[in-house]
Formats: sequence, structure tokens, C-alpha cells
Amino acid sequence: MSWYYIEGILILSGINLVAVLGLSLLTGFTGLFSFGHAGFMAIGAYAAAFATMKLGMNFYVALLFGGLMAGIIGYVLGKLTLNLKGDYFIIATLGFGEAMRLILDNIQYFGGARGWPGIANYTNLTNVVIINVIGIIILVNIINSKHGRNMKAIREEEMASNIIGIDVFKYKLKSLMISAVYAGISGGLLAHYIGFLQPKMFQLIKSTELTIIVIFGGLGSVTGSVVGAIVLTALPEVLRNVKEWRLVLYGATVVFIMITRPQGLMGGKEFRVIHIIKRIVSKLKAPLNKEVS
Repeated sequence: MSWYYIEGILILSGINLVAVLGLSLLTGFTGLFSFGHAGFMAIGAYAAAFATMKLGMNFYVALLFGGLMAGIIGYVLGKLTLNLKGDYFIIATLGFGEAMRLILDNIQYFGGARGWPGIANYTNLTNVVIINVIGIIILVNIINSKHGRNMKAIREEEMASNIIGIDVFKYKLKSLMISAVYAGISGGLLAHYIGFLQPKMFQLIKSTELTIIVIFGGLGSVTGSVVGAIVLTALPEVLRNVKEWRLVLYGATVVFIMITRPQGLMGGKEFRVIHIIKRIVSKLKAPLNKEVS
């Protein structure tokens, strides 16, 4: 197995992770399930490609542009649908994702159903890792802020949150917008990695894949999102040697984990590297302090 092949898997894992981080905020920390995030990825992908190829924007500026466009659409979608309860919101997001795909199918400026070739290949492992790290840091800070605590309160008990003065609609809308921005940036990375865009790349199965990763890793766990994105992106490639049984074994593995660990791999827990490093340093300092005293 060559490094080029492994690098490709890592890049795709990182691209998926960006979208999964946003969906984790929406689903894992706010309690809203969405099956339309492929639509936000499509908006970000086409907007970022348009920015680089037609407007001559810098790659990183184009990614932010794609994320912003997805965030604006997320705001509009949230305004229209966030008053819906339970399954009705899920159905609305599902319809949004499919509507975006069909709209792009009929926009000939972007190639329509035939696709848009010749997109510059700016995405590489280095900038994917950098964007992943920045995305994780921003998400962790949001979760640990007052806004994040309010979102988690809504997830636990929406009515009680409303009673104690939390603006439930506003925080749901914020969560959806931030989630859409992450998905848009992910779409921009994907466009500039593959070098080709086609609406069928953003079908319902893509939204389902992202939701499975969030649940597989563990709802309410950023670490779980990271682990889930890497494992479930790499797993189909690891199973490639079994040919037609590959997707069967992939599905069986996911079902097995869901049955044996319904809370996901991490179960809402986090792997706190900084805390572990601090503990190690304090243990190493302890004998020195005793010698000094």
C-alpha cells in the first residue's frame, strides 16, 4: 500500500471530518437531526469552485466564501423550518438536500447533470489538517462557552430551557448556521481535491453517511466525531479486497457497533490531551519538589 493511497484516505477523512464537526454541534450538542447536510456541502463546493475558477479568489478565501454561502442558506432554511417539531424538521432537511441536488442538475452554467470538470487541485493533506485543527479548536470553544451550554440545555430539555429564559429558536438557528458553514467549507475542500463536481455526489446517501459517523463516534463527543470520521472513511478502503462484500461488511460493522455500543464509540466522552500532559508533568515535578523541600 503506497503512501499516495494512504494520503488520499487521510485527506478524504479530513474532508468528511470538517462536515461531521458541524453536524456534531447540531445533532450531538443541540439535539437536532438533519439529513440535508449534503445540500450545504454542495453549496459550499460550487461556491468555492466558482470563487477560485471564475473570480480568481485565493483558495482559503474561497473556502470561507463557500462556507458563508452555505451559512446564509442555513439561516434561511432555519427561519422557515426550525419551528417544526421532531420528524417534521428531519423531513424538511431531507427535502432541502434533494432540492439542492435537483437545482444544480439544471444549472447549465455549472455543467448541470454532466458535471463541472477542470477545478484546480488546491486541497492537500497539509491544509486539510490545518483546517481540521482550526475547526476543532473553534468547535470546542463554542461548546465550552455560554452559547454551547445553552445548546446542550436545549438538547436535554427544550421546554425547561425555554422556561428559564433561553431563546430556544435563536440557539437552534445559530447551531444550524454554524453547522452549515462547516459543511460548506468541507464541500469546498472536496471540490478542490477531486477537481470535478457533479450534483449526484451530494445525494441523500452522503447526508446519511455524515449522520452515521456522528452517531457511530458518539453523540456529544468531538473526539468521537474525529474517530468516527477516520474509521468509517477508511473502512470501505480496508475492505476493498473483499470486492462485492465490501459494503455488506461495512454495514454489518456499523450495525454491530450500534448494537453493542448504542452510545457510540466514545459515548459522549472526550480524550483530553492537554489534561493528560498536565498530569504527566505534575507527576514528574512531584519528586523534584520533594527533593528541594
